Amino acid sequence: MNNVYFDNSATTKTDERVIEAMMPYITENYGNPSSIYKIGRENRKAVEEAREQVAKALNCESNEIYFTNGGSESDNTAIRGIAYAYKNKGNHIITSKIEHPAVLETCKQLEKEGFEVSYIGVDENGIIKLDELKNAIKPTTTLISIMFANNEIGTIEPIEEIGKIAKENNIFFHTDAVQAVGNVEIDVKKLNIDALSMSGHKFYGPKGIGALYVKKGIKFEKLINGGHQERNKRAGTENVAGIVGLGKAIELAYQELDEHNKKIKELRDYYLEQVKAKIPYIRINGDETKRLPGNSNISFRFIEGEGLLLNLDLKGICASSGSACTSGSLDPSHVLLAIGLPHEIAHGSLRISIGKYNTKEEVDYLVENLVEIIGKLREMSPLWEEFIEGGNK
Repeated sequence: MNNVYFDNSATTKTDERVIEAMMPYITENYGNPSSIYKIGRENRKAVEEAREQVAKALNCESNEIYFTNGGSESDNTAIRGIAYAYKNKGNHIITSKIEHPAVLETCKQLEKEGFEVSYIGVDENGIIKLDELKNAIKPTTTLISIMFANNEIGTIEPIEEIGKIAKENNIFFHTDAVQAVGNVEIDVKKLNIDALSMSGHKFYGPKGIGALYVKKGIKFEKLINGGHQERNKRAGTENVAGIVGLGKAIELAYQELDEHNKKIKELRDYYLEQVKAKIPYIRINGDETKRLPGNSNISFRFIEGEGLLLNLDLKGICASSGSACTSGSLDPSHVLLAIGLPHEIAHGSLRISIGKYNTKEEVDYLVENLVEIIGKLREMSPLWEEFIEGGNK
């Protein structure tokens, strides 16, 4: 098989129907949506229709949606924007130890700028410790930022409970929902979410486009200065084709959510069953039930994840050892360390994220190659040799 793609948490193939919706805005409808002439007005209408599509998916108002260039910009805008807008009220932010770098690095930068940040721990499945969260709240706390679902281990956090805690304490609640949108039903009102980040390419939309929901009445300072686009909150000519694509992608995602999740969960469960039956000395990371439908993260003992990925690539299989956003790092995943894995086991982890275009035949091909590659890598491993010589089999 050529190019078998199992890294849908990193990015997804753009749906043909999304491309079809975008094409007129790349070829013919090229007007600037801020212009007053006809092709400008038509593009403004297309942008606002996409805004409505996003708002409908989240159960919010369209004037609470701001378009960005992706999840990282949305996270930065929400966290920095709210922190600075309310710095006279307090300078304390609460987040978790397993957040995406777009959140963690933003918080680290804010610490350098005089803000105080508390990093909440998680249990062995990656679930936020709610008691620790409650105990971290101070009179100066203005913002809680906890991801909806983890990008590496797929664990879905208790968002409604966190939203309730935030509301009871008059603290704003932001969630990085980049992995959750298109995989989980999201009602920002029911969940008491004040700000939410998303990225189009995670749910079969185009790259380079994202959105940020901010509840009406909540102030936030803009990240990018210049023109008055996005109600004077995000300068720069709108990416009309990308915005149209994101709108179409999120509409399709929620129209087809049940069918999509049923298919990818069945394939994910089949994959896990096969691996459990055929490969010994493994650990499945993340919560068994409270997890994204297509995600699996397995630690294979006595091997290096990098060697596993390179060998899979030689077979045409695309996968990840964790977050694609930190793939240049040789350090073990901060997420796997946070759930208590020792370095040597964290290093041997493989994330397989199944999407709507994957098939059972591809899963069989993956498992067949995993059995062969892991067997070969273990034979080369001094840790495996030591384990076997110790009387283990």
